[in-house]
Amino acid sequence: MARYRLESGSTPLHHQVYLDLSTALDEGEWRPGDRLPPERELARRYGCSLIPVRRALDELTREGRLERTRGRGTFVLHPRLEVEIGHSGSFADLMRMHGMDPDTRLITSRIEPSGEVVAAALALPPGTHTIYLERLRIADGEPLFLEQVYLPADRFTGLLDHDLERNSLYDLLAEQYGAVVVRAREAIEPVLLRAHEAHLLDQPSGRPALLVEGVAFGPESEPIEFTRSYIRGDRARLSFEGSILRPPRPGTGETDTP
Repeated sequence: MARYRLESGSTPLHHQVYLDLSTALDEGEWRPGDRLPPERELARRYGCSLIPVRRALDELTREGRLERTRGRGTFVLHPRLEVEIGHSGSFADLMRMHGMDPDTRLITSRIEPSGEVVAAALALPPGTHTIYLERLRIADGEPLFLEQVYLPADRFTGLLDHDLERNSLYDLLAEQYGAVVVRAREAIEPVLLRAHEAHLLDQPSGRPALLVEGVAFGPESEPIEFTRSYIRGDRARLSFEGSILRPPRPGTGETDTP
């Protein structure tokens, strides 16, 4: 017997199934990591054919709420974290805002010569020594972000002697070296995780992720830090909010309001 009776009318059957499944997920009928019942069982639940069920599941998969794997079934995913581009708070602040327990694990810390990309980003001659840090950002015991950070070694002598797991890097740069980050320029692109990054993020190699490359600048527009951050595509999404400026109206010098 159907748990939820679909109604004939203007609302398509697959959308009714979608709405009820969304409500069930919101109310915790299935938790992250749970496997949903097979499609035929869901069809009996709604008293419909397989087609509306499959279309509803496809829509929830596109929203990132479900993952469908051939031969294994359909699984509930964790809600994606909303990460605002240009967020001025620390990773720990962001995770606590989402009610999660943050942690940082230092994977690598060393001095190495800069390649062309890093040198250009930091306005250094190629081959100049840089500090390289690789830090894994963890929330509730699950790896979410992998940061690969490059800093001019001459400017930050002794940085590697500090605790880079429990201390904020930006706080250390400001308090110990007088290097205050005031702005950043960032670029975002989708990538497929290579074996190294996938292993640290506990993901299969080739899994989609977001790569954020950025340069942080001081008050005199001097580059302080170049960073590559790999963000799990199944656990976070990026958002941006900005002002819309329209060109002045001819002859007035005034802009239209949006």
